[in-house]
Amino acid sequence: MNEVTRTARAGGRGARRAMRSAPDFEMLPALKRGIPECEVMDQSRVEQIDNASMSILEEVGVIFRDEIALADWKRAGAKVEGERVYLDRGLVRELISTIPSDWTYRARNPEKSLPFGGKHSIFVPMTGAPFLRDLDDVRRWPTIADLNMFHKLSHMSPALHSTAHHIVEPMDMKVSHRHLHITYSSMKHSDKTFMGMTTSGKNAEDVMAMCEILFGKDVMEETPVTTGNCNGNSPLVWDETMLSAMRAFVKRRQPVLCSPFVLGGANTPASVAPAVAQLNAEALSALAYTQVIRKGAPAIYGHYLSTVSMKSGAPMAGTPEISLMNFMIGQMARYYNVPWRTSNLLGGAKTFDAQAGYESAMTMNAVLHAGANYIWHSAGWNEAGMHCSVAKFVVDAEMCQMGYRMAEGPRWDDFDEAMAAVRDVGPGGHYLGHPHTLENFERAFFMPKLFDNNSIEQWQAEGSVEITQRALDRARQLLADYEEPKLDEGVNEALLDYIARREREIPAVDELNTEH
Repeated sequence: MNEVTRTARAGGRGARRAMRSAPDFEMLPALKRGIPECEVMDQSRVEQIDNASMSILEEVGVIFRDEIALADWKRAGAKVEGERVYLDRGLVRELISTIPSDWTYRARNPEKSLPFGGKHSIFVPMTGAPFLRDLDDVRRWPTIADLNMFHKLSHMSPALHSTAHHIVEPMDMKVSHRHLHITYSSMKHSDKTFMGMTTSGKNAEDVMAMCEILFGKDVMEETPVTTGNCNGNSPLVWDETMLSAMRAFVKRRQPVLCSPFVLGGANTPASVAPAVAQLNAEALSALAYTQVIRKGAPAIYGHYLSTVSMKSGAPMAGTPEISLMNFMIGQMARYYNVPWRTSNLLGGAKTFDAQAGYESAMTMNAVLHAGANYIWHSAGWNEAGMHCSVAKFVVDAEMCQMGYRMAEGPRWDDFDEAMAAVRDVGPGGHYLGHPHTLENFERAFFMPKLFDNNSIEQWQAEGSVEITQRALDRARQLLADYEEPKLDEGVNEALLDYIARREREIPAVDELNTEH
Protein backbone atom coordinates (compact mmCIF):
# COMPACT_ATOMS: atom_id res chain seq x y z
CA MET A 1 0.00 0.00 0.00
CA ASN A 2 1.52 3.37 -0.97
CA GLU A 3 1.49 6.38 1.32
CA VAL A 4 -1.31 8.12 -0.59
CA THR A 5 -3.56 5.09 -0.26
CA ARG A 6 -2.68 4.56 3.39
CA THR A 7 -3.50 8.18 4.19
CA ALA A 8 -6.74 8.08 2.20
CA ARG A 9 -8.04 5.03 4.00
CA ALA A 10 -7.53 6.81 7.29
CA GLY A 11 -10.45 9.05 6.30
CA GLY A 12 -11.11 12.78 6.01
CA ARG A 13 -11.67 15.22 3.15
CA GLY A 14 -8.01 15.83 2.37
CA ALA A 15 -7.41 12.10 2.46
CA ARG A 16 -10.21 11.47 -0.02
CA ARG A 17 -8.79 14.09 -2.36
CA ALA A 18 -5.44 12.29 -2.17
CA MET A 19 -7.18 9.03 -2.93
CA ARG A 20 -8.66 10.48 -6.12
CA SER A 21 -5.19 11.47 -7.33
CA ALA A 22 -3.71 8.00 -6.68
CA PRO A 23 -3.08 5.62 -9.62
CA ASP A 24 -6.31 3.99 -10.73
CA PHE A 25 -4.69 0.54 -10.86
CA GLU A 26 -4.09 0.41 -7.10
CA MET A 27 -5.48 -2.95 -5.94
CA LEU A 28 -8.62 -2.79 -3.83
CA PRO A 29 -8.56 -4.66 -0.51
CA ALA A 30 -10.38 -7.96 -0.30
CA LEU A 31 -14.09 -7.27 -0.62
CA LYS A 32 -15.80 -7.23 2.77
CA ARG A 33 -19.42 -7.84 1.87
CA GLY A 34 -21.89 -5.50 3.56
CA ILE A 35 -25.09 -6.80 2.00
CA PRO A 36 -27.08 -9.80 3.26
CA GLU A 37 -26.82 -13.12 1.48
CA CYS A 38 -29.79 -14.24 -0.59
CA GLU A 39 -31.02 -17.45 1.02
CA VAL A 40 -33.66 -19.29 -0.99
CA MET A 41 -33.93 -22.24 1.42
CA ASP A 42 -35.19 -22.29 4.97
CA GLN A 43 -33.39 -24.45 7.50
CA SER A 44 -35.54 -27.49 6.78
CA ARG A 45 -34.55 -27.38 3.09
CA VAL A 46 -30.88 -26.98 3.95
CA GLU A 47 -31.15 -30.05 6.14
CA GLN A 48 -33.04 -31.88 3.37
CA ILE A 49 -30.16 -31.25 0.93
CA ASP A 50 -27.63 -32.25 3.57
CA ASN A 51 -29.47 -35.47 4.33
CA ALA A 52 -29.86 -36.34 0.65
CA SER A 53 -26.15 -35.71 0.03
CA MET A 54 -25.11 -37.80 3.01
CA SER A 55 -27.38 -40.61 1.81
CA ILE A 56 -25.66 -40.50 -1.58
CA LEU A 57 -22.27 -40.79 0.12
CA GLU A 58 -23.43 -43.66 2.34
CA GLU A 59 -25.56 -45.66 -0.09
CA VAL A 60 -24.37 -44.83 -3.62
CA GLY A 61 -20.75 -44.03 -2.87
CA VAL A 62 -18.10 -42.10 -4.78
CA ILE A 63 -15.50 -43.57 -7.13
CA PHE A 64 -11.89 -42.64 -6.36
CA ARG A 65 -9.78 -43.82 -9.31
CA ASP A 66 -6.53 -43.68 -7.40
CA GLU A 67 -4.78 -46.41 -5.42
CA ILE A 68 -3.27 -44.01 -2.89
CA ALA A 69 -6.63 -42.38 -2.16
CA LEU A 70 -8.30 -45.79 -1.75
CA ALA A 71 -5.63 -46.85 0.75
CA ASP A 72 -6.00 -43.53 2.58
CA TRP A 73 -9.75 -43.99 2.85
CA LYS A 74 -9.36 -47.52 4.22
CA ARG A 75 -7.03 -46.22 6.94
CA ALA A 76 -9.54 -43.46 7.71
CA GLY A 77 -12.27 -46.04 8.33
CA ALA A 78 -14.34 -45.71 5.16
CA LYS A 79 -15.93 -48.70 3.46
CA VAL A 80 -14.07 -49.37 0.20
CA GLU A 81 -15.28 -51.80 -2.46
CA GLY A 82 -13.05 -51.78 -5.52
CA GLU A 83 -12.80 -48.12 -6.52
CA ARG A 84 -16.03 -47.16 -4.82
CA VAL A 85 -15.84 -45.49 -1.42
CA TYR A 86 -18.85 -45.35 0.90
CA LEU A 87 -18.61 -42.53 3.41
CA ASP A 88 -20.47 -42.55 6.71
CA ARG A 89 -21.97 -39.15 7.44
CA GLY A 90 -20.41 -39.09 10.88
CA LEU A 91 -16.95 -39.55 9.36
CA VAL A 92 -17.62 -36.83 6.78
CA ARG A 93 -18.80 -34.36 9.41
CA GLU A 94 -15.81 -35.11 11.62
CA LEU A 95 -13.36 -34.59 8.77
CA ILE A 96 -14.79 -31.37 7.33
CA SER A 97 -15.03 -29.83 10.80
CA THR A 98 -11.24 -29.38 10.77
CA ILE A 99 -11.20 -27.22 7.61
CA PRO A 100 -10.43 -23.59 8.55
CA SER A 101 -13.29 -21.18 7.93
CA ASP A 102 -10.95 -18.32 7.02
CA TRP A 103 -7.30 -17.45 6.48
CA THR A 104 -5.01 -14.87 4.90
CA TYR A 105 -3.53 -15.28 1.43
CA ARG A 106 0.09 -14.14 1.43
CA ALA A 107 1.01 -12.24 -1.75
CA ARG A 108 4.55 -11.62 -3.06
CA ASN A 109 3.94 -8.03 -2.02
CA PRO A 110 2.81 -8.48 1.60
CA GLU A 111 0.72 -5.31 1.32
CA LYS A 112 -1.42 -7.16 -1.21
CA SER A 113 -2.09 -10.07 1.11
CA LEU A 114 -5.79 -10.84 1.46
CA PRO A 115 -8.10 -11.89 4.29
CA PHE A 116 -10.31 -14.68 2.95
CA GLY A 117 -13.43 -16.50 4.08
CA GLY A 118 -16.46 -15.43 6.05
CA LYS A 119 -17.52 -12.01 4.77
CA HIS A 120 -14.35 -11.58 2.70
CA SER A 121 -14.33 -12.28 -1.05
CA ILE A 122 -11.76 -11.99 -3.84
CA PHE A 123 -12.10 -11.66 -7.63
CA VAL A 124 -9.94 -13.92 -9.82
CA PRO A 125 -9.69 -13.82 -13.67
CA MET A 126 -10.78 -16.64 -15.95
CA THR A 127 -8.43 -19.49 -16.84
CA GLY A 128 -8.03 -22.26 -19.37
CA ALA A 129 -8.99 -20.57 -22.66
CA PRO A 130 -7.54 -22.37 -25.71
CA PHE A 131 -8.13 -19.23 -27.84
CA LEU A 132 -8.09 -15.49 -27.31
CA ARG A 133 -9.56 -12.45 -28.97
CA ASP A 134 -6.51 -10.21 -29.07
CA LEU A 135 -5.84 -6.47 -29.09
CA ASP A 136 -7.15 -6.35 -32.65
CA ASP A 137 -10.20 -8.46 -31.65
CA VAL A 138 -8.91 -11.36 -33.76
CA ARG A 139 -9.67 -14.89 -32.53
CA ARG A 140 -6.49 -17.01 -32.60
CA TRP A 141 -4.25 -19.43 -30.69
CA PRO A 142 -2.57 -17.81 -27.65
CA THR A 143 1.19 -17.65 -26.99
CA ILE A 144 3.19 -17.21 -23.81
CA ALA A 145 3.44 -13.50 -24.69
CA ASP A 146 -0.38 -13.31 -24.64
CA LEU A 147 -0.44 -14.94 -21.22
CA ASN A 148 2.16 -12.41 -20.01
CA MET A 149 -0.13 -9.65 -21.32
CA PHE A 150 -3.13 -10.93 -19.38
CA HIS A 151 -1.07 -11.22 -16.20
CA LYS A 152 -0.03 -7.58 -16.68
CA LEU A 153 -3.64 -6.51 -17.19
CA SER A 154 -4.62 -8.45 -14.06
CA HIS A 155 -1.87 -6.68 -12.14
CA MET A 156 -3.24 -3.28 -13.17
CA SER A 157 -6.94 -4.01 -12.57
CA PRO A 158 -7.95 -2.73 -9.13
CA ALA A 159 -10.73 -5.22 -8.39
CA LEU A 160 -8.81 -8.29 -9.59
CA HIS A 161 -7.08 -9.70 -6.54
CA SER A 162 -5.18 -12.45 -8.34
CA THR A 163 -3.52 -13.17 -11.67
CA ALA A 164 -4.94 -16.73 -11.72
CA HIS A 165 -2.61 -18.98 -13.80
CA HIS A 166 -3.19 -20.06 -17.42
CA ILE A 167 -5.72 -17.39 -18.34
CA VAL A 168 -4.97 -18.56 -21.87
CA GLU A 169 -3.09 -21.69 -22.91
CA PRO A 170 0.37 -20.82 -24.31
CA MET A 171 0.16 -22.95 -27.43
CA ASP A 172 3.71 -22.10 -28.52
CA MET A 173 5.10 -24.18 -25.64
CA LYS A 174 5.23 -27.96 -25.24
CA VAL A 175 2.43 -29.23 -23.02
CA SER A 176 4.85 -30.99 -20.68
CA HIS A 177 6.68 -27.71 -19.94
CA ARG A 178 3.82 -25.23 -19.96
CA HIS A 179 3.09 -25.34 -16.24
CA LEU A 180 6.60 -24.08 -15.44
CA HIS A 181 6.31 -21.00 -17.64
CA ILE A 182 2.72 -20.32 -16.64
CA THR A 183 3.74 -20.28 -12.98
CA TYR A 184 6.75 -18.07 -13.67
CA SER A 185 4.57 -15.61 -15.60
CA SER A 186 2.19 -15.33 -12.64
CA MET A 187 5.11 -14.71 -10.30
CA LYS A 188 7.05 -12.32 -12.53
CA HIS A 189 4.44 -9.96 -13.96
CA SER A 190 2.46 -9.26 -10.79
CA ASP A 191 2.98 -9.21 -7.04
CA LYS A 192 -0.61 -10.26 -6.31
CA THR A 193 -1.60 -13.76 -5.26
CA PHE A 194 -2.00 -16.34 -8.02
CA MET A 195 -3.25 -19.84 -8.76
CA GLY A 196 -1.11 -22.95 -9.14
CA MET A 197 -1.38 -25.54 -11.91
CA THR A 198 -2.94 -28.87 -10.94
CA THR A 199 -2.82 -30.55 -14.34
CA SER A 200 -0.95 -33.52 -12.84
CA GLY A 201 0.59 -34.51 -9.56
CA LYS A 202 4.10 -33.88 -10.92
CA ASN A 203 3.11 -30.49 -12.24
CA ALA A 204 1.61 -29.58 -8.88
CA GLU A 205 4.85 -30.63 -7.17
CA ASP A 206 6.72 -28.25 -9.48
CA VAL A 207 4.36 -25.42 -8.53
CA MET A 208 4.96 -26.13 -4.85
CA ALA A 209 8.73 -26.12 -5.39
CA MET A 210 8.55 -22.77 -7.20
CA CYS A 211 6.38 -21.35 -4.42
CA GLU A 212 8.99 -22.47 -1.90
CA ILE A 213 11.64 -20.56 -3.87
CA LEU A 214 9.46 -17.44 -3.94
CA PHE A 215 8.04 -17.48 -0.42
CA GLY A 216 10.01 -19.98 1.63
CA LYS A 217 8.83 -23.27 3.08
CA ASP A 218 8.16 -21.77 6.50
CA VAL A 219 5.81 -19.12 5.09
CA MET A 220 3.84 -21.80 3.25
CA GLU A 221 3.39 -23.71 6.51
CA GLU A 222 1.99 -20.58 8.11
CA THR A 223 -0.42 -19.34 5.46
CA PRO A 224 -1.63 -20.05 1.91
CA VAL A 225 0.31 -18.41 -0.93
CA THR A 226 -1.52 -19.94 -3.91
CA THR A 227 -4.66 -21.89 -4.80
CA GLY A 228 -5.15 -25.09 -6.78
CA ASN A 229 -8.25 -26.38 -8.49
CA CYS A 230 -9.33 -30.01 -8.59
CA ASN A 231 -12.28 -30.82 -10.83
CA GLY A 232 -14.45 -33.84 -10.20
CA ASN A 233 -15.96 -35.94 -12.96
CA SER A 234 -19.65 -35.71 -12.27
CA PRO A 235 -21.47 -37.82 -11.44
CA LEU A 236 -19.53 -38.99 -8.38
CA VAL A 237 -16.01 -39.66 -9.70
CA TRP A 238 -12.60 -38.29 -8.68
CA ASP A 239 -9.62 -39.33 -10.79
CA GLU A 240 -5.93 -39.92 -10.15
CA THR A 241 -4.77 -36.78 -11.95
CA MET A 242 -6.78 -34.47 -9.73
CA LEU A 243 -6.23 -36.43 -6.53
CA SER A 244 -2.46 -36.57 -6.95
CA ALA A 245 -2.39 -32.80 -7.52
CA MET A 246 -4.64 -32.33 -4.50
CA ARG A 247 -2.19 -34.24 -2.32
CA ALA A 248 0.74 -32.12 -3.53
CA PHE A 249 -1.02 -28.92 -2.47
CA VAL A 250 -2.71 -30.09 0.71
CA LYS A 251 0.43 -31.71 2.14
CA ARG A 252 1.99 -28.23 2.01
CA ARG A 253 -1.09 -26.56 3.51
CA GLN A 254 -2.06 -24.88 0.24
CA PRO A 255 -5.81 -24.82 -0.48
CA VAL A 256 -7.53 -26.48 -3.40
CA LEU A 257 -10.96 -25.78 -4.84
CA CYS A 258 -12.87 -29.06 -4.59
CA SER A 259 -14.91 -28.54 -7.73
CA PRO A 260 -17.52 -30.89 -9.18
CA PHE A 261 -17.94 -30.02 -12.86
CA VAL A 262 -21.69 -29.67 -13.26
CA LEU A 263 -23.51 -29.72 -16.58
CA GLY A 264 -27.04 -29.59 -15.24
CA GLY A 265 -29.28 -32.11 -16.94
CA ALA A 266 -26.35 -34.02 -18.48
CA ASN A 267 -24.25 -35.19 -15.55
CA THR A 268 -26.76 -34.27 -12.83
CA PRO A 269 -30.52 -34.75 -12.54
CA ALA A 270 -32.49 -32.31 -14.72
CA SER A 271 -33.81 -30.43 -11.71
CA VAL A 272 -32.23 -27.73 -9.55
CA ALA A 273 -32.54 -29.11 -6.01
CA PRO A 274 -31.50 -32.71 -6.81
CA ALA A 275 -28.57 -31.37 -8.87
CA VAL A 276 -27.41 -29.41 -5.83
CA ALA A 277 -27.77 -32.50 -3.63
CA GLN A 278 -25.49 -34.47 -5.96
CA LEU A 279 -22.99 -31.63 -6.32
CA ASN A 280 -22.94 -31.19 -2.56
CA ALA A 281 -22.15 -34.88 -2.05
CA GLU A 282 -19.32 -34.69 -4.58
CA ALA A 283 -17.82 -31.57 -3.00
CA LEU A 284 -18.10 -33.02 0.52
CA SER A 285 -16.29 -36.21 -0.50
CA ALA A 286 -13.32 -34.19 -1.80
CA LEU A 287 -13.34 -31.75 1.12
CA ALA A 288 -13.29 -34.69 3.50
CA TYR A 289 -10.38 -36.25 1.62
CA THR A 290 -8.29 -33.09 2.04
CA GLN A 291 -8.48 -33.67 5.78
CA VAL A 292 -7.48 -37.30 5.39
CA ILE A 293 -4.38 -36.02 3.58
CA ARG A 294 -3.61 -33.41 6.23
CA LYS A 295 -5.86 -32.49 9.11
CA GLY A 296 -6.45 -28.77 9.44
CA ALA A 297 -5.30 -27.92 5.91
CA PRO A 298 -7.29 -25.16 4.21
CA ALA A 299 -9.73 -26.21 1.49
CA ILE A 300 -12.51 -24.53 -0.49
CA TYR A 301 -15.95 -25.88 -1.40
CA GLY A 302 -15.90 -25.53 -5.17
CA HIS A 303 -17.99 -26.14 -8.25
CA TYR A 304 -18.35 -25.21 -11.88
CA LEU A 305 -22.00 -24.64 -12.77
CA SER A 306 -23.61 -24.78 -16.18
CA THR A 307 -26.94 -25.94 -17.47
CA VAL A 308 -27.23 -27.86 -20.72
CA SER A 309 -29.46 -26.91 -23.63
CA MET A 310 -31.93 -29.70 -24.19
CA LYS A 311 -31.97 -28.63 -27.87
CA SER A 312 -28.26 -28.87 -28.66
CA GLY A 313 -26.48 -30.30 -25.62
CA ALA A 314 -24.37 -27.12 -25.40
CA PRO A 315 -23.56 -25.64 -21.97
CA MET A 316 -25.43 -22.44 -21.12
CA ALA A 317 -24.48 -19.55 -18.86
CA GLY A 318 -26.50 -16.82 -17.21
CA THR A 319 -29.61 -18.96 -16.83
CA PRO A 320 -31.93 -18.46 -13.82
CA GLU A 321 -31.29 -22.00 -12.60
CA ILE A 322 -27.56 -21.27 -12.25
CA SER A 323 -28.41 -18.31 -10.03
CA LEU A 324 -30.68 -20.46 -7.90
CA MET A 325 -27.99 -23.11 -7.54
CA ASN A 326 -25.45 -20.48 -6.50
CA PHE A 327 -27.80 -19.24 -3.79
CA MET A 328 -28.31 -22.80 -2.55
CA ILE A 329 -24.63 -23.76 -2.65
CA GLY A 330 -23.76 -20.64 -0.69
CA GLN A 331 -26.17 -21.73 2.01
CA MET A 332 -24.71 -25.23 2.09
CA ALA A 333 -21.13 -23.96 2.38
CA ARG A 334 -22.11 -21.70 5.26
CA TYR A 335 -23.94 -24.63 6.86
CA TYR A 336 -20.64 -26.55 6.88
CA ASN A 337 -18.66 -23.41 7.79
CA VAL A 338 -16.22 -23.66 4.89
CA PRO A 339 -15.31 -20.99 2.29
CA TRP A 340 -16.69 -21.52 -1.18
CA ARG A 341 -15.87 -20.81 -4.79
CA THR A 342 -18.08 -19.96 -7.73
CA SER A 343 -17.71 -18.75 -11.32
CA ASN A 344 -18.40 -15.18 -12.36
CA LEU A 345 -19.15 -13.22 -15.57
CA LEU A 346 -19.66 -16.32 -17.69
CA GLY A 347 -21.18 -16.29 -21.15
CA GLY A 348 -21.61 -18.27 -24.31
CA ALA A 349 -21.46 -15.38 -26.81
CA LYS A 350 -18.96 -15.68 -29.64
CA THR A 351 -18.07 -11.99 -29.60
CA PHE A 352 -18.22 -9.24 -27.01
CA ASP A 353 -21.85 -8.45 -27.76
CA ALA A 354 -25.09 -7.80 -25.88
CA GLN A 355 -25.50 -11.50 -25.07
CA ALA A 356 -22.09 -11.50 -23.40
CA GLY A 357 -23.08 -8.51 -21.29
CA TYR A 358 -26.49 -9.80 -20.26
CA GLU A 359 -25.24 -13.28 -19.33
CA SER A 360 -22.30 -11.89 -17.38
CA ALA A 361 -24.37 -9.33 -15.47
CA MET A 362 -26.97 -11.96 -14.57
CA THR A 363 -24.25 -14.21 -13.20
CA MET A 364 -22.39 -11.52 -11.25
CA ASN A 365 -25.50 -10.31 -9.46
CA ALA A 366 -26.30 -13.81 -8.26
CA VAL A 367 -22.71 -14.53 -7.26
CA LEU A 368 -22.45 -11.41 -5.10
CA HIS A 369 -25.82 -11.96 -3.45
CA ALA A 370 -24.97 -15.62 -2.88
CA GLY A 371 -21.98 -14.59 -0.75
CA ALA A 372 -19.22 -16.44 -2.61
CA ASN A 373 -15.67 -16.11 -1.31
CA TYR A 374 -13.46 -17.21 -4.23
CA ILE A 375 -15.03 -15.54 -7.25
CA TRP A 376 -13.24 -17.16 -10.17
CA HIS A 377 -13.57 -16.54 -13.93
CA SER A 378 -14.18 -12.86 -13.17
CA ALA A 379 -12.63 -11.40 -16.33
CA GLY A 380 -12.41 -12.33 -19.99
CA TRP A 381 -14.65 -15.42 -20.24
CA ASN A 382 -16.59 -15.80 -23.48
CA GLU A 383 -17.72 -18.53 -25.87
CA ALA A 384 -18.31 -20.92 -22.96
CA GLY A 385 -14.68 -20.46 -21.91
CA MET A 386 -13.24 -21.28 -25.32
CA HIS A 387 -11.68 -17.85 -25.64
CA CYS A 388 -10.55 -15.00 -23.43
CA SER A 389 -11.40 -11.63 -24.91
CA VAL A 390 -9.04 -8.72 -24.22
CA ALA A 391 -11.92 -6.28 -24.66
CA LYS A 392 -14.22 -8.22 -22.33
CA PHE A 393 -11.36 -8.72 -19.86
CA VAL A 394 -10.91 -5.00 -19.18
CA VAL A 395 -14.67 -4.33 -19.12
CA ASP A 396 -15.22 -7.30 -16.79
CA ALA A 397 -12.50 -5.95 -14.52
CA GLU A 398 -14.43 -2.67 -14.30
CA MET A 399 -17.64 -4.64 -13.74
CA CYS A 400 -15.91 -6.25 -10.76
CA GLN A 401 -15.21 -2.76 -9.41
CA MET A 402 -18.91 -1.95 -9.73
CA GLY A 403 -19.91 -5.24 -8.13
CA TYR A 404 -17.37 -4.60 -5.37
CA ARG A 405 -18.94 -1.21 -4.67
CA MET A 406 -22.47 -2.63 -4.57
CA ALA A 407 -21.52 -5.54 -2.33
CA GLU A 408 -19.77 -3.24 0.16
CA GLY A 409 -23.19 -1.87 1.04
CA PRO A 410 -24.18 1.72 1.87
CA ARG A 411 -21.61 4.08 3.35
CA TRP A 412 -22.54 6.08 6.40
CA ASP A 413 -19.37 8.05 7.14
CA ASP A 414 -20.60 11.33 5.56
CA PHE A 415 -24.24 11.03 6.60
CA ASP A 416 -24.23 14.03 8.98
CA GLU A 417 -22.44 16.24 6.44
CA ALA A 418 -24.94 15.32 3.74
CA MET A 419 -27.92 15.99 5.99
CA ALA A 420 -26.45 19.39 6.75
CA ALA A 421 -26.34 19.99 2.98
CA VAL A 422 -30.10 19.33 2.82
CA ARG A 423 -30.62 22.22 5.24
CA ASP A 424 -28.22 24.44 3.31
CA VAL A 425 -29.89 23.84 -0.07
CA GLY A 426 -33.51 23.79 1.06
CA PRO A 427 -36.58 23.44 -1.14
CA GLY A 428 -36.14 24.10 -4.86
CA GLY A 429 -32.36 24.38 -4.81
CA HIS A 430 -29.67 22.13 -6.21
CA TYR A 431 -26.62 20.39 -4.84
CA LEU A 432 -24.24 20.70 -7.79
CA GLY A 433 -22.14 23.48 -6.29
CA HIS A 434 -22.46 22.55 -2.63
CA PRO A 435 -19.16 21.79 -0.81
CA HIS A 436 -20.41 18.33 0.17
CA THR A 437 -21.10 17.48 -3.49
CA LEU A 438 -17.75 18.86 -4.65
CA GLU A 439 -16.02 16.82 -1.99
CA ASN A 440 -17.89 13.57 -2.54
CA PHE A 441 -19.12 13.40 -6.16
CA GLU A 442 -16.36 11.04 -7.34
CA ARG A 443 -16.81 8.77 -4.38
CA ALA A 444 -20.59 8.94 -4.03
CA PHE A 445 -21.53 7.30 -7.33
CA PHE A 446 -19.35 4.92 -9.32
CA MET A 447 -18.40 6.48 -12.65
CA PRO A 448 -17.37 3.82 -15.20
CA LYS A 449 -14.49 4.63 -17.49
CA LEU A 450 -15.58 2.26 -20.24
CA PHE A 451 -19.33 2.87 -20.39
CA ASP A 452 -20.46 5.92 -22.41
CA ASN A 453 -23.21 7.96 -20.79
CA ASN A 454 -22.82 11.12 -22.88
CA SER A 455 -25.44 12.44 -25.29
CA ILE A 456 -25.60 10.86 -28.73
CA GLU A 457 -24.39 14.15 -30.22
CA GLN A 458 -21.26 14.12 -28.08
CA TRP A 459 -20.71 10.42 -28.75
CA GLN A 460 -20.94 11.03 -32.49
CA ALA A 461 -18.65 14.05 -32.30
CA GLU A 462 -16.06 11.88 -30.55
CA GLY A 463 -16.13 9.27 -33.33
CA SER A 464 -19.08 7.01 -32.43
CA VAL A 465 -16.70 4.59 -30.70
CA GLU A 466 -18.44 1.48 -29.37
CA ILE A 467 -17.46 -0.36 -26.23
CA THR A 468 -15.29 -3.04 -27.81
CA GLN A 469 -12.98 -0.43 -29.34
CA ARG A 470 -12.99 1.66 -26.15
CA ALA A 471 -12.00 -1.44 -24.21
CA LEU A 472 -9.18 -2.33 -26.61
CA ASP A 473 -7.88 1.25 -26.46
CA ARG A 474 -8.00 1.04 -22.67
CA ALA A 475 -6.06 -2.25 -22.69
CA ARG A 476 -3.34 -0.74 -24.89
CA GLN A 477 -3.05 2.23 -22.54
CA LEU A 478 -2.80 -0.02 -19.49
CA LEU A 479 -0.06 -2.06 -21.12
CA ALA A 480 1.80 1.13 -22.07
CA ASP A 481 1.62 2.29 -18.45
CA TYR A 482 2.56 -1.09 -16.96
CA GLU A 483 5.54 -1.17 -14.61
CA GLU A 484 6.86 -4.58 -13.69
CA PRO A 485 7.06 -5.28 -9.95
CA LYS A 486 10.58 -6.67 -10.08
CA LEU A 487 11.37 -9.99 -8.48
CA ASP A 488 14.34 -10.15 -6.14
CA GLU A 489 17.32 -10.95 -8.38
CA GLY A 490 18.34 -13.99 -6.37
CA VAL A 491 14.80 -15.36 -6.35
CA ASN A 492 14.41 -14.72 -10.06
CA GLU A 493 17.67 -16.54 -10.81
CA ALA A 494 16.64 -19.47 -8.63
CA LEU A 495 13.27 -19.74 -10.39
CA LEU A 496 14.89 -19.67 -13.84
CA ASP A 497 17.45 -22.27 -12.75
CA TYR A 498 14.65 -24.51 -11.49
CA ILE A 499 12.73 -24.16 -14.75
CA ALA A 500 15.85 -24.93 -16.80
CA ARG A 501 16.60 -28.03 -14.72
CA ARG A 502 13.06 -29.33 -14.94
CA GLU A 503 12.97 -28.76 -18.70
CA ARG A 504 16.03 -30.98 -18.95
CA GLU A 505 14.41 -33.65 -16.79
CA ILE A 506 10.93 -33.59 -18.39
CA PRO A 507 10.75 -34.71 -22.04
CA ALA A 508 9.51 -31.89 -24.27
CA VAL A 509 6.31 -33.51 -25.54
CA ASP A 510 2.70 -32.50 -26.08
CA GLU A 511 1.52 -34.60 -23.17
CA LEU A 512 1.02 -33.86 -19.50
CA ASN A 513 3.96 -34.85 -17.36
CA THR A 514 2.93 -37.57 -14.92
CA GLU A 515 6.21 -39.46 -14.48
CA HIS A 516 9.27 -37.17 -14.36
